Amino acid sequence: MNYQILYQDAFPAVQAQLAQGEVLKAEFDAMISMSTTVDVEGKLEGGLLGGIGRMFAGEKFFFQTLTARRGPGEVLLAPATSGSIVDVELDGSYGLLVQKDGFLAGTQGIEISAKMQNLMQGLFSGEGFFILRVGGKGTVFLNSYGAIHAHNLNDGEEIIVDNNHLVAWPDYMKYSIEKSSGGWISSFTSGEALVCRFRGPGIVLIQTRNPKGFGHWLRQFLPQKP
Repeated sequence: MNYQILYQDAFPAVQAQLAQGEVLKAEFDAMISMSTTVDVEGKLEGGLLGGIGRMFAGEKFFFQTLTARRGPGEVLLAPATSGSIVDVELDGSYGLLVQKDGFLAGTQGIEISAKMQNLMQGLFSGEGFFILRVGGKGTVFLNSYGAIHAHNLNDGEEIIVDNNHLVAWPDYMKYSIEKSSGGWISSFTSGEALVCRFRGPGIVLIQTRNPKGFGHWLRQFLPQKP
């Protein structure tokens, strides 16, 4: 599939050129425009249980499936948030674990499912007990709030990331949830509280803006209920 990521400096979109019969999976309500040769349908990925699992992971129950049925066509997609879009090629040897609202679209060979985290990760990661897993073979498009920074860790190298700044990471990477400081009081008064520690090898994709932080900042300007 031929595609371009347009307007990467501000409010990007994916422009995909589909050959006849080619299929693109996208997040619910991601389509901006499409050729008249393309049909859009709402479909379940992985059946009923797959849809329920994605809901627990913070995603929508249905996906958009865009199919060029009557000849080649063009599709324009964009996420709901303002930020970046990055394309990742998967060869089937590993999958990506993706934060809430991080998946935008994928080619036909991409498989989307929900992975259950352990008790510690589920309680304190901010993602819940289920997290989205993207696998298979093909191209996946991820989106973020703010710009995407790729941090490449060598074997044994570690990095600590604020949970709210995570976008995606390989499913083979080891990670744990821990306090940001030595003590609980320092952790909470620093504004960081709990963080994720990743150990390489692997690439962690990080977003430069914090959606929860923006929500807290915005609240001060909203009218207060009497």
